[in-house]
Amino acid sequence: MVNVGILGATGMVGQRFIELLGDHPDFEITALTASMRSAGKKYEDAVTWYLDSKIPEVARDITVVDTDPGEVKDVDIVFSALPANIAAVVEPQFAEAGMIVASNASAMRMEPDVPLVIPEVNPEHLELVEMQQKNRGWDGFIVTNPNCSTIALTMTLKPLYDNYDLQRVYVSTMQAVSGAGYDGVPSMAIVDNLVPFIGEEEEKMETETLQLLGDLEEGNLNPASFGVSASCHRVAVLDGHTEAVFIQMEEDFQVEDVEETFREFKGLPQKLDLFSAPAAPIIVREEDNRPQPRMDRNAERGMAVSVGRVRKDEVFAKCLKYVLVGHNTIRGAAGASILNAELITEIM
Repeated sequence: MVNVGILGATGMVGQRFIELLGDHPDFEITALTASMRSAGKKYEDAVTWYLDSKIPEVARDITVVDTDPGEVKDVDIVFSALPANIAAVVEPQFAEAGMIVASNASAMRMEPDVPLVIPEVNPEHLELVEMQQKNRGWDGFIVTNPNCSTIALTMTLKPLYDNYDLQRVYVSTMQAVSGAGYDGVPSMAIVDNLVPFIGEEEEKMETETLQLLGDLEEGNLNPASFGVSASCHRVAVLDGHTEAVFIQMEEDFQVEDVEETFREFKGLPQKLDLFSAPAAPIIVREEDNRPQPRMDRNAERGMAVSVGRVRKDEVFAKCLKYVLVGHNTIRGAAGASILNAELITEIM
């Protein structure tokens, strides 16, 4: 078993980490960190549990410690659910102390020597770890996963990018409130409402997507060259981001071929049969009214992206349209970091 810790264990994403790791066959939770006000308490006394599952027994009696590498003992991997401003300071400290940091935070994502990884999309970018350790003199290292909305989008773009020439991608998101954390969106702001702005979300989608699909050559990452334009919105859904995607293709295409491309897509996690990997990363729904977040967010234990309404645009030539749903706190956050860690322990 690999001993793991969770940084920021009392927050929404931290709780997802604990839920997903509670019965993991290869990872054992041995350390939980939070703020000073929680340190010294048993986890069940320190946390206000927001999920509809019970706190896993393995975590209940763990004593929470301060988020300091000196307080985290005998741990090989730490999963970071920290806010970006704290992660920017703390994550390098854990890497310097010799631990692998699988981060969900945005702080280090765009650093040139820090891999930004979706295992089905760009596992080869893990080659940056060697450069990172050499550049920074660390025994450990940091690997990040992208923004939640970026993960769902890029999972569907990868098979298209490999089989077609993409000219421009436009995406409009309808994002669940859990993406902002439990206290992130006041109920009076979202009930009977839609908020048409999420700070920095559009910029993340537009830059991270191209980095993930880019080519790594001799330590230099060359982003994909097509354009991405995003418009991001918060809606009154608990979990599950929905995205309407429009792709201007260079050449004409058949809808049936695109759907088959989605269905056949598999990546390295599927070949390696990693524990958290969905058997089918992309699920194609044939119904006119699917996917829907309430009905499709938990597909493949929340680790698959569901796609539907795949069609040609009736106005613009060579334009592909579809709708996707992905679970934002599982595939888009905690589950993504865990899958990264599974891949690392398997191939590195």
